[in-house]
Amino acid sequence: MAEPPIAKQSQDQRDFDHDGVINARDKCADTPHSAIVDNDGCPTTVYHDEEQDVLILFSNDSDSIPDAFLPKIQLMADFLELYPDTHIQLKGYASPVGRSEYNIKLSQRRATKVREQLITDGIAPSRIQTIGFGDSDPVWAESEADTLSLSRRVVARVVGSKSSLIKEWTIFKLRHN
Repeated sequence: MAEPPIAKQSQDQRDFDHDGVINARDKCADTPHSAIVDNDGCPTTVYHDEEQDVLILFSNDSDSIPDAFLPKIQLMADFLELYPDTHIQLKGYASPVGRSEYNIKLSQRRATKVREQLITDGIAPSRIQTIGFGDSDPVWAESEADTLSLSRRVVARVVGSKSSLIKEWTIFKLRHN
C-alpha cells in the first residue's frame, strides 16, 4: 500500500494567539485566549457607564461644609478613584437673597471648599474644576424657606466608563454580559 500524498501548503495558516483567525487576517494579534473574537480576530468589547451625583447643602451665608455631607463627598472621591480618567466640575450656587455680586463670590467659595475636601480625600487638583453661579438658578420649592435652603448648594455629576471583553463560555464558568 502506498503512502498518502503530502499536501503542500501554499499559504501560512498559523494562528499564534490561538483565537481561530490566521495570522494573515488577524488584526488583533494579542487577543486573550478566552475572548470571543470577530472575523478580524479582535475581541468583542462591552462598555458599562456609571453615574455618580453629589449634592451638598450649606447654611445661610456660609461656605462651611456641614459634617453630614462629608460622607457624600467621600463617596464621590471613591467614584473618581474608580474612574481615574474622569474629571469633575463642581457648580456652586447661592440663595436669591442679598447682592448678586456677593452671591457669586459665596457660591465660588462653596465650590472651592468641596474641591479642597476632594483633594484631602485623595483626588488630584487637576481633575477638579469649580464654577460659582451665584443666585442665578434657585431651586423653586413649595415654601420660601425651602427655596432658600435648597438653593444654597454645590452639585456635580460624573459619568465613568469601563470596558470589558466578552469571554468564551466553557462548562467551568458563567457568562456575564
